[in-house]
Order: sequence, then C-alpha cells, then structure tokens
Amino acid sequence: MSDNLYDAIVVGSGISGGWAAKELSQKGFKTLLLERGRNVEHIKDYVNANKNPWDYEHRGGKTQEMIHDYPVLNRDYTLNETNLSYWVNEKESPYVETKRFDWYRGYQVGGRSLTWGRQSYRFSDFDFEANKKEGIAVDWPIRYKDIAPWYSYAEKFAGVNGSKDGLAQLPDGDYLPAMEMNCVEKDVAARIKKHYNNSRTMIMGRSANLTAPHNDRTNCQYRNKCWLGCQFGAYFSSQSSTLPAAMATGNLTLRPWSIVTRVLYDKNTKKAKGVEVLDAETNKTVEYHAKVVFLCASSMNSAWILMNSATDVWDGGLGSSSGELGHNVMDHHFRCGASGTVEGYEDKYYYGRRPNGIYVPRFRNLFGDKRDYLRGFGYQGSASRDNWGREIAEFNIGAEFKDALSEPGSWRIGIGAFGETLPYHDNKISLDKKVKDKWGLPVLAFDCEIRENEHAMRKDMMIDAQEMLQAAGVKDAKTYDSGYAMGQGIHEMGTARMGRDPKTSVLNEWNQVWDAKNVFVTDGSCMTSASCVNPSLTYMALTARAVDYAAKELKRGNTIA
Repeated sequence: MSDNLYDAIVVGSGISGGWAAKELSQKGFKTLLLERGRNVEHIKDYVNANKNPWDYEHRGGKTQEMIHDYPVLNRDYTLNETNLSYWVNEKESPYVETKRFDWYRGYQVGGRSLTWGRQSYRFSDFDFEANKKEGIAVDWPIRYKDIAPWYSYAEKFAGVNGSKDGLAQLPDGDYLPAMEMNCVEKDVAARIKKHYNNSRTMIMGRSANLTAPHNDRTNCQYRNKCWLGCQFGAYFSSQSSTLPAAMATGNLTLRPWSIVTRVLYDKNTKKAKGVEVLDAETNKTVEYHAKVVFLCASSMNSAWILMNSATDVWDGGLGSSSGELGHNVMDHHFRCGASGTVEGYEDKYYYGRRPNGIYVPRFRNLFGDKRDYLRGFGYQGSASRDNWGREIAEFNIGAEFKDALSEPGSWRIGIGAFGETLPYHDNKISLDKKVKDKWGLPVLAFDCEIRENEHAMRKDMMIDAQEMLQAAGVKDAKTYDSGYAMGQGIHEMGTARMGRDPKTSVLNEWNQVWDAKNVFVTDGSCMTSASCVNPSLTYMALTARAVDYAAKELKRGNTIA
C-alpha cells in the first residue's frame, strides 16, 4: 500500500486492538495499527522479567520521587519499581477529576494486555437481559447466543484455562485444563458447596494463562511475574498472541508513537475516510486513509477521539447525536470482603506461585434471591501460607526469630468481591479544553461516582464473605472494606454504549457508530452494562465478531451501510 492508504485502520494495540489487527490481517486486509506510545518487543523488552527483588535498587518498592511524579498510580498497589515503564507518564498526560477517578493507563504497544489480571469469564443472559428486565439504561442489542461462538473462538486462540462447572450465571467455555486448587482451597470449596447445597460454589478461576503448550507458546511456569512481561508467552497479551499472528500474514503495519487526534469524517458520504495522527516524537501531523476504522484505544480514549471528530457536524463529536457519548461510565467496585485463618494443615504446602486464584460466582438476585439492590457480585481470592514477612509476636529479634521464619506460617484464606456498577447516565467524561497535555491536546474531565445501589451491595459483599468462610470452618474470619474510588477496578466501560436505537445509543449491534457505519468501537466503550465478571474476554469476542461482519460486508462490495 502507499504510505497513507490502507484497507483498515486500528487505533490502539491492547487487548481489543490486537484482536482487531489479527482478524483484519488474517482476512486479507492491509491493516495499519496505530499506537500512541512506544514499541515493546516481545521477550526483548521484558527487561525486568527475570529479576529478583534484590536486583532492584529499591527492592521493587517506590521512591519519594515516584510518589511525587505518579500521584494517581500511588493511590494503589500499581506504583512500584518493577514495571513503572508500563504505566503512563502522568505529567505528560494529565486529566481532570471533577470527582475522583483513578485512571490507570498503559501507553505502549500491547497496552494493558501486558499488565491485566487475565481473569476470563463469559457474560450470561442474566447480564445481557438485566437492563431490559429492570428498566435500567437501554437494552443490549445482542444476547448470549449471538456472542457464544465468538467466546469459544477467543478462548481457543487466547488459551484460557478453566473447569466446566455447569452454572447458568457463568457459562462454561472451551478451556485448557484448569489450574489446581491447593489443599485448603479444595476443602473450603467442598464445605461451602455442602453447606449451601450448591447454591453457592467456589471454583477454580478461569484465566488466560496456558496450562499446556499452545500456538507456539510455552505453558505457565508458575512464577507469578506476569505483569513484568512473560518471555514464555504463557499468558495472553498482544505481544505473545495476536500481533505475531497478524504480522505473520504480511498484511500488518505497526506504527508506534502515533496519537490519533480525530476520525476524518466525510459529510457527503457520511462515512469516515481515515484518521488524523499526531506524531508523538516529532509533533508533525499526518493523515491515513482506509475503508474501515476500528477504535480500540480504551473506553476513555476511544470516546476522546470521537469527541474530537466531526465537530463541525455535531458539537459533541462523532457519535454524539444520541447525547450518550461519554456517558454511562462503569467500573467494578471492589476492595472489600473477608479473610481468616485455617487450622489443621500445618504439614501441607504447595508448589510454585500460581498466577490465578479461586472464584465464587454471583449468587445474589438470582434464582429467587431478592435483595434491596440490583445486580450482584462475585469473589476472587486464594489460600496460602504466611511468608517470612509475617509478624511473630513471641519472637522479634535473634536466632529464635530467624528459626521461626525458616518455616512457613499459618494458612490463611481471603476472598474479595467484585460488584457490578449500574450504567448511570450522569457518570460521565467530557473534554476540558482549558487543560492541555504535553502535545497541546485537550484532556478528559471525569465526573463519576458509585451510588446507593453499590453502597448497599458492598454490605453484602462483606457479610456474605464472612458467612461463607465461617461456614467452611475458617477461624477468626473478619470483614474488611479498604474503600473504593471509581477507576480502581481498571475495568472502565460504557462511554459509547451499544443499543438498538440511534436515539439512545452510540453503537449498533455490530459495534458500528450509528453516525458513521464504517467506524467500529470494540473496546470497553461499547459496553451497555457491566456484569460483575471481568470484561476483557467479552472485548475479545465482540471484536472478532465485529471484524467478521465488517470483512463480509467489504468483500461483498458493500460500503458498510
């Protein structure tokens, strides 16, 4: 292709963008993949993957300089010395908080596919039908049957491990063998199952970590260093999976340091003709043209691009004709649950550092249960033995202290809840044109918070956790609530929701922007509701489905009407 003309353009190289690039390239389309940050090459650029704590200048912790330079990242565990390069420079890329919003961004090739938690669950029809049944927001334009084949397609390629549990609220998938629970988790799970007569279950987590060699990738080595980059390719990332597949076709061109500032909209055809790019290194502007554009820049940044596009036609930007662009921001609220001590297993241990945990699927507001709030939550957690960092009251110095630390500590188990946030119209982002980033571009302002429904849910998220652990014989089970601010779940969703009506949604059932049908948005922006399960697998499936639709239309000679 010429330097600026392609069949397809993909914006963003994270989980959704990697999938779009793979699918388009494999279907024969000359594809340009644009990433606003630096390139990160698989294996070569995982510079900390094999380091031990003592190999870091500050033992992997954080310095006062880091705390000063990364005030948002410092709000949680995310600020540390080990993978700081995978997080955005906050001085260069600020944002405005009308209300607190913890926005954790990764601006590099691969995006946050390098740092995600890898939990991979399917939505069910309880999720796809909830808005309609409860009169909340708008109805999803699809149902489980529409996306189920694409869940399978994504699971098989990505390499998701898991067990088949036959739960209506958590559909089974096409899995590699599940990772194994340790002895305490197995016993606690059995006791919960018996006590609640199967109405509550604890299963092994379903995660995108390989438990067997797969697609020229090596199985997980149980190092639990995933967010440093995995040279084995043992967890799913753009670098290990989708981008190599796309590159192998010869159809993909990757261009890092490319900030897409707007979609180029043709008023005569009512279609996009390409994108405008600001080179992040030279500050020069260039245009790229294509038949179809996939926005996969993350829920916030895809909305930002749309807001900056076609403003001579719509004041609020491309996709704003419904009045919903930038609204309905969702996340998963968490940081509460319970933990306690498990006795009687002092002679038992486990192998390695398993990068996955246990999962308790949603049970509230299902199967006849009715609470004073809508929707529900699931739990993630694990059981383990205390390590050398524990406090030992009887010994705090000397040889006895060292001897005590040479043996593993007591067993503990903890479960933390992830709850669904409703899609409130006035949870929104907007452009703040008074504040500019390093490149002179307007930044986003956040005006979002959880409401009474979520606060009521959090009470059950703690009490139910404590009750289940106590029922399983866990000692001294105590609840906790560490506090939550929107964004901390790093599951941003909803700024350009799908729907059935262009008057109330930004995208249609195929993830097309109603106002420009050759623009597709398949990242978290498109979500109509949040469920309580991790959303990334749904992004993968929706992306593959949307590309399949676009490719068929283009190959028929259609202009994607």
